[in-house]
This record gives sequence, C-alpha cells and structure tokens, in this order.
Amino acid sequence: MTLVAKKIYSAQKSGELGIATAEYAVTTVAACGFAGVLYKLLSSESIAQLIGDLLRRALSTFLL
Repeated sequence: MTLVAKKIYSAQKSGELGIATAEYAVTTVAACGFAGVLYKLLSSESIAQLIGDLLRRALSTFLL
C-alpha cells in the first residue's frame, strides 16, 4: 500500500475525509463577505474623501 493510499484509508476510517473541503468553503465564504464589506466601505464618498485627504497630506509632507 502506498503512502497516499494509507493516508486516504486513515482519513476514511476516522471520518475526516471531507473536513478540509468544508474548511475551504467556509474560508472562501468569509473572504467573500469581507471583500464585500471592504468594497462598500471604500466605495462610499466619505471614506474616499478621507483617504484622498490623508494621501494629499502625506505627499505634501513628504515632498516639502
């Protein structure tokens, strides 16, 4: 029996064969939710203005 076959047999025996897939699915859903929140936050006018002001101040300080 090869090493891969032993690992698969061991996972099937312990009932953990689909656990990694479920963890990846939960992580993907969480990442998509976080991306949606960031998009809504960064696309709002007040946040865009705040970021623009911060960048202008930082660049003017750096260039002077």
